[in-house]
Amino acid sequence: MKLQKQWSVIVVLLGFLDITEGWMGTGRKGQYYSAGGDIHQEEKSQRRLLDTSRRNDTSQDKYSSCERKYCGRGSRCLINPLTDQPVCACLEHCKPSYMPVCGSDGKFYENHCEIHRASCLQKKKIYIIHSKDCFLKGDTCTMAEYSKLKNMLLDLQAQKSVHQGSSEKNSMLKKKVLVEDMFKYLDINSDGHIDSLDLTEVMKHDGLEDELFDCTLQDLLKYDDYNNDEKLTLQEIYTAFQIIQLTLPEDQKISVTSVTVGLSIVLTCAIQGSLRPPIIWKHSGITLNFLDLEDINDFGEDDSLYFTKVTTIHMGNYTCHAYGYEELYQTHILQVNVPPVIRVYPETQAQEPGVSASLKCHADGIPTPNIFWLKNGIDVMPKLPSQLLLLANGSELFINSVRYEDTGAYTCIAKNEAGVDEDMSSLFVEDSARKTLANILWREEGLSVGNMFYVFSDDGITLIQPTECEIERHIKSNERIAASYEEMCPRGEQDSVQHCTWASAVSVKDKYIYVTQPRESRVLIIDILAQKVMQSVQTNAVPVKLHYDKSHDQIWVLCWGDMKKSHPTLQVIPEASGGENHHAADTPFGTVENFFIPPTNLIINHIRFGFLFHRSEPAIHKIDLETMTRIKTINLRNYTCIPHAMAYTHLGGYLFVQCKTRKSTLVSSQIIIDSVTDSVIGHNSDISGMPYISPDGRYVVSIDGQSGIIKVQEITFLGEIIFRMELQTNMHIADLAFQTSFTESNQYYVYATSRIHTDVLFLEMSTGRMNILKNLKDPVRSIDWPWNSHNRVITDSGLFGQYLATPSKDSVFVINGRQNALHCEVSSIKTGNTVIWIGDV
Repeated sequence: MKLQKQWSVIVVLLGFLDITEGWMGTGRKGQYYSAGGDIHQEEKSQRRLLDTSRRNDTSQDKYSSCERKYCGRGSRCLINPLTDQPVCACLEHCKPSYMPVCGSDGKFYENHCEIHRASCLQKKKIYIIHSKDCFLKGDTCTMAEYSKLKNMLLDLQAQKSVHQGSSEKNSMLKKKVLVEDMFKYLDINSDGHIDSLDLTEVMKHDGLEDELFDCTLQDLLKYDDYNNDEKLTLQEIYTAFQIIQLTLPEDQKISVTSVTVGLSIVLTCAIQGSLRPPIIWKHSGITLNFLDLEDINDFGEDDSLYFTKVTTIHMGNYTCHAYGYEELYQTHILQVNVPPVIRVYPETQAQEPGVSASLKCHADGIPTPNIFWLKNGIDVMPKLPSQLLLLANGSELFINSVRYEDTGAYTCIAKNEAGVDEDMSSLFVEDSARKTLANILWREEGLSVGNMFYVFSDDGITLIQPTECEIERHIKSNERIAASYEEMCPRGEQDSVQHCTWASAVSVKDKYIYVTQPRESRVLIIDILAQKVMQSVQTNAVPVKLHYDKSHDQIWVLCWGDMKKSHPTLQVIPEASGGENHHAADTPFGTVENFFIPPTNLIINHIRFGFLFHRSEPAIHKIDLETMTRIKTINLRNYTCIPHAMAYTHLGGYLFVQCKTRKSTLVSSQIIIDSVTDSVIGHNSDISGMPYISPDGRYVVSIDGQSGIIKVQEITFLGEIIFRMELQTNMHIADLAFQTSFTESNQYYVYATSRIHTDVLFLEMSTGRMNILKNLKDPVRSIDWPWNSHNRVITDSGLFGQYLATPSKDSVFVINGRQNALHCEVSSIKTGNTVIWIGDV
C-alpha cells in the first residue's frame, strides 16, 4: 500500500510539473491557459485587429498565414515586418468593461480579458477563482488540501449514489462507479465534459462554497486538466481519482514462450493503460520483484521479466499484473526445451549366427525426442528385415536371429525441437565369436568387473552376476585391507564370531565403492577393477549415510556421534575418484541431523546446492556445495513442518519435503518448495509420506508407510504437477526402485518392498497395472537394522539393466524386470541389506 501511495503522489506531481513546464517554457504549450466561458471579449478584439491588419496590408499571403496561426486568449496574431512571418503578441489593451473576476494569483481583475492578458504577459497560468472569499485566499489549495477535497467529494457521492448498496467485492470497481456517477452529476449540461461554469453552478446549487475550506471545485481544473483545454473529460477525472483504465487483449491473456536451455529471454507484460502502475510478477504465487534472484535480476524499464540464463527449473507459469489491479493478469507459460542426450548399450558386442542380439538407446530431452536408427549410415526403416524389430518406440533394436550381414555400426539418432544427438553401437557376427578380440573385450571386461550386484552382508562382500545367478567373488570378513593390512571386519571384544556391520554404500564412477562401517567409525574404499578393499578412511563416530556428489567429486558422510544420535556431524571426503590418501574433513555446519543433495541424470550433470536439517527445527538450510557455506534458511514454521526427507525434480525445480511434527515421529503432510525463489508454495494437496522421484524427474511416487497408500503425480514439461493415480495396499513399504520400461520409451516400472511382509509390489507407471511377487522370504528385522527405515532395500541394475536385487534375512533375491518375475535366490547371505549395482553404463 505504501508503494501505491508513493506512486500516486509521483504521478500527480509529474502531471502538475508537466502543466507548469508548459507555462514556464517558450514552446508550444506556452499558448495554453485556462479561463471560464466559451466566448470572450478579447477574441472578438483580436478578430477586429486582424481584419484591420488585412485591410492595411497588400500581401494576401500574409493575411493567410495569420489565418492559419492560432493565438491563445489574451494574445493576437501579427506579421513580423522583418521576417514577414506571423507571430503571437500579447494584447496591448482590453476593451473597457466591468465584470470583476478574481485570479488564482490573488489579484483583482476588471474582466476576463484582463486576466487572460495578464496570464500572457507573465507567461504563467492564472485561474479564475469563483468564490466570495477568493480575494483573501489567493492560491492556498495545496496538494494535501486538494486530496482532502477529492475524498470529501467521493464521500458525498457515496451518500447519494444509487450504487451505494452494490455488492461489488472489488474496492477499485466500487470507486470507479462512484467516480462515474460524480462525473455525471458535475456535468450540468450533459455535454460529456466538465468546465468552469459547470463547477460554479454545482457549488452554488449545493452550497459548497463554505464547506470546501482552502480548495474549491475549480481546483479540479487547476490540477487535473492535463491537456489544458479548460475542460475535464471522464478519463481526466479517472486519473484525478486514481481510477486507472487498463487493458489486456483477449488473445494475449495466455502467452506461451519456448526457449532452449542456457539462453536468455525476456517476458513482457501485455497489460496497457495510461499511467499504468508498476508491474508485479509472480511465480508459483511468489512475488519476484523484491527478491534478489541470481538468474532473474532485471525487470527493465518496461517492467519486463529478464532471464539471464534459463534452466529447467524456470519452466512453468509466470503471471503479471499492475500493482493494485490483481484481477487483470496475464499468464506467461515458459517452456524450456533441452536438446537430446543419449546413451547406447552395448557399445560393442560379438555374436554367433543364429542367436539374438539387442541394441538399446535411451534418450532424454525436452520435448521427448524421437529415435531413429541407421546401419552403416543408411536408415533401417524403409527396408526393415523380418528378423529385426524396433521395440519401445524405437529405443531398442532387436534382432531375433543374427546373420553375417547384420554385422555393422548401428547409429542411434535422437531429435527434438531443441537439437539432435547420436551415438553408435557395433555388432560383430562371425563363427567362433568367443575367440575374437571384440568378444573377449565384451565378455571379460564387461562381465568380470561390471554388471554385477555387490552385496554387503555379515560375512563380507558378495559379488553376484545376475544373468546366471553366479557368485563371481566373495570377499570374506577376515581379508586384509591393502593399505593398512587390517582385517576388513575385525572381531570386537564381545563378539563370539567375526562378522561385518555395514550401513550405506555408493559407487564412484564405477571405479570405487565407498561403504560405511558404523561400528568401526570408518569408510572402506573398494577398488572395483582389483576387487579388493584398498583403503579405510577414519570418520567421526557412527557413520551411517553416504552420498557421492558427482559434480564436485566428493563423498558426504553423516555421522551420528553415538547410537542415540546425540552429536550428529557432517564430513566430506574430497577427490573421491582419484588419489590414494583419502581423508574425511569436517564441515562448518555443526550438528546436522540429515542432509539432501539432488541427484544428477543425463541432462542435469551439475548440482550446486544441497540442503541440511537440524533436529526439531522447522527449517531447511540451503548450502553451496562449492564453497561449503550456508547461504539461506527456508522457514517452515508456518506449516508446522520439521523436515524428515526430501526429493527433487529438475522439471520446474520443485523440492518435495516429507514432514514430521515436533510432538511425534509420525509422518504428516508433504510441502513443496519452489527452488527458483526458495519459498514454500504450500502443502502438496493431501499427499503424505516419503517422496521418490523417477530418474528423469517426471514422476513423484509418495509412499505413506502407515496407511499403505501410494500416490503418483506427474510433472509435465510445462512445470505442472498433475495427480495421476492412487493405490491402496496393505504393505508397509520399506524401499522403492524405478526400472526403465521395456515396452514404452521414457516410461518406468516401480518395484517396492515391505518392512514386514515377504511380497514385492510391481507397478507399471503408464497404465497403473499392479502385480505382487510373492514369497520372497522375510526381510531383515527392523531391530537388526537401526541405520534407517529401509530394512529391506531394493536395487535396480542401471539404465539398461533388467534385473533388481532385494535381500531377505538370510539370502538375496534377483528379480527379472523384463519378465516381471522372480529370477533366482542366492542363499547363505545374512543381513545383506546394503546393495550396490556396478555396471558398464
